[in-house]
Parts: sequence; structure tokens; C-alpha cells
Amino acid sequence: MAPDHQSTKRVTSLFDKVTKLPGFTFYLNVDVGSDVTHADLLAHHHAVLYAVGAPNDRRLDIAGMGLPGTGTATEMVAWINGHPEFTDLPVDLNHERVVVVGNGNVAFDVARILTTDPDVLARTDISDHALAALRGSKVNEVVVAARRGPVHSAFTLPELIGLTSVCDVVLDSADHDRVISDLATVTDPLTRNKLEVLSKLGDASAPATRPRIRLAYQLTPVRIVGEHRATGVEFAVTGTDEVHRIEAGLVLTSIGYRGKAIRDIPFDDDAAVVPNDGGRVIDPASGEAVRGSYVAGWIKRGSTGFIGTNKSCAGETVHNLVADYNAGMLADPAGKPAALDKLVRSRRPDVIGAAGWKAIDDAEIARGGEHRPRDKFTTIAEMLAAAAEAPAPSMRERVLAGLRR
Repeated sequence: MAPDHQSTKRVTSLFDKVTKLPGFTFYLNVDVGSDVTHADLLAHHHAVLYAVGAPNDRRLDIAGMGLPGTGTATEMVAWINGHPEFTDLPVDLNHERVVVVGNGNVAFDVARILTTDPDVLARTDISDHALAALRGSKVNEVVVAARRGPVHSAFTLPELIGLTSVCDVVLDSADHDRVISDLATVTDPLTRNKLEVLSKLGDASAPATRPRIRLAYQLTPVRIVGEHRATGVEFAVTGTDEVHRIEAGLVLTSIGYRGKAIRDIPFDDDAAVVPNDGGRVIDPASGEAVRGSYVAGWIKRGSTGFIGTNKSCAGETVHNLVADYNAGMLADPAGKPAALDKLVRSRRPDVIGAAGWKAIDDAEIARGGEHRPRDKFTTIAEMLAAAAEAPAPSMRERVLAGLRR
């Protein structure tokens, strides 16, 4: 989630309520697959449901990807947000232009952050290292390039409206003509609304008065230009032999996501999802449901849809899980919750529970002071140190926890 989307981040208040429900237990800083296995979890529960998303980027397979100065928008967002695995990402903002290949919402997030006044970002929870780099940035234009035309734009209408309300967004004359052409034939109301917003964008030929975003269409990437590092992108104008080159010092791709295989669970590598029927994990060899195993979200259906889609997707899975339980199709757990707690802690002594999570959250908010929502920790060591300061549970909390076990 981009740091300037603080209103969206307020959904965490709902998550906080869920964590306080009876029977909810946190086991954080634990790797499922190495610290504990699927079999371990299933031995202590009637069912295991994976809602692990699609964490891997789809890679652009063209010459030059992998050169210094190339990367993915997802990596960039992680660097901006202070993800511990990406704090040392080499991000060079010394060229006047950045190219982002792909025009979904994440591409917009990156373009918006790169062109927003750092003084505005300083009031968000952006990482300190990203803010420092942006203060010294020489980027004046971010080109968001798409292979197809405006009618096929991947971004959502709310993201487009949000972007145009805070950033200078422009089109060149050829792309403006493409928008008008699509408007003349499109019938879908939502698509039409997007095109109408696009039709009102400024002209890229006008002098830029501040860092801006240029949306570009009908550009199929052919290769990254540069010998020792990226200096631009060579595109083919989609459907023609015409070649178009855009100079840039940083080239990012944002062309979708792939699910990641879960140890001991079937995985369809082509579709990048866990094979399933309504959320019930299916063994491809037998075509039968894998007892007690379920999926929801992008690992279930692929990287499509939004919050509302995920809610209905999760609802379907939970409905089928409950139906299986009521039909007696799920095995009773062999071990009690207390046994799982002992197992996890024996294999991962630095596991973080609910109290530790709250201690980290409270510490980050306190570090933010009066002007920022929080100042994030950017290393695991810092988080573990903050979690260690969590107060010990009261006698009442220990008794209640014991009764639930």
C-alpha cells in the first residue's frame, strides 16, 4: 500500500478487531513450510486455509532486463514502504525520466510517489531512506507505458481520478486521438467514464512546470537500451513495424503477479494458483479434494479483482469449509492448541504473538511523533527488539488463554 493512501490503510482498524476475537491466535515471524509444515498445522486444526496472495512479479522477458537501473514496481513500492528485504534496493533517481511498463494501479502508485512533493510525503509513513532519495531526485517525468490502447487500461477509475487530482498527468497528441477514437465506440459505462477522464488530460507538448506523469499507449517493449546499465527502452508501436525509443535512467515493470508454491500443497505453475474447486484444494492426480485444505484470494483465482472480489471469494471458501465440517468430512485435530503453541515456540523461539505485534505497532506510532502516522522499523532486528518490550500477560489473560486451549 502506497504511503500516501492513509485513508485506505484505516482498514487495519477492522483487522485489529478481528485479532481480539476469542480463539484468534497470532504466530508471526514464522515460515509455513520450514518452521512448521502443512501437516503440522492440519494435525492441530480441522482445516488449514491459505490466503497468501500472489507475492511474485510476472517478469518481462526482453533483452536487458536485469541490468542496473531495471526492476519491478512491486520492489519499488516495498523499498518506498521500508520492507526489510528491500531497504538496500539500488534506486537511482539521477535521470530526468523513469519508465514504468504496465498501467495498473501499482504502476500509478509508483508514478505518483516519484512525482509528489517530498514535503507532502514527509507527513506520511514513507521510509526515511526513500524520502531522502526523493528529496534529491532529478526525475521530472514518469512515463507509464501500456501495450494496448486506452480502452484496455488496467487501472481503476478511482485510482485514475485520485491520480489526476494530485498530479500533473498528460497525453501526447497521438494518444489523445486514441482516447477520442475509443470513446466513439465504447459502450461499457465504467470504461467510458475512464476514457472521459483521459480525454480531459493535458497536452504533453506543453512545457512542464513540475514533475509530471505521461500516459503512453500502443507501446510493446522490445529491449532495454544500455550496455552497463539501463539508459532507456526500445518499444515497437503495437501492431506496426515502427520503433519508438524512450530515454530513461530507471525502468520498472508492473505487468501482474504470480502466486508462489506452498510446500506440500498442489500448485499449477502455468496458472500460478493452487488448483481448487470453490476454495477446496484439489489433487490434480486424483481430481479429489485434499482433506482439510482450502485457499482464498489471489492464490485461489489468480491476481484479478479488488477488495469486493476478495470478500466474495473468501465467503465462498468459508461456506464450503463449514459445509465440509458439518458433513463430517474434516478430521478432528490430533493435538490441542497448547501443543501447537509448544511446537511453534520450540522451532521458532523468536515467534511474535499478539502482544509483540501490538508493541511493534505502538512503537512505530510513537516514533512518528505529531506529524507522521508512524515511523516504520526497517529491519527484523528492530521489530524483534520492540516486540520484546511487550508487557507480560496478566493472570486473567493467562487463565482465559488456558481455558481456550
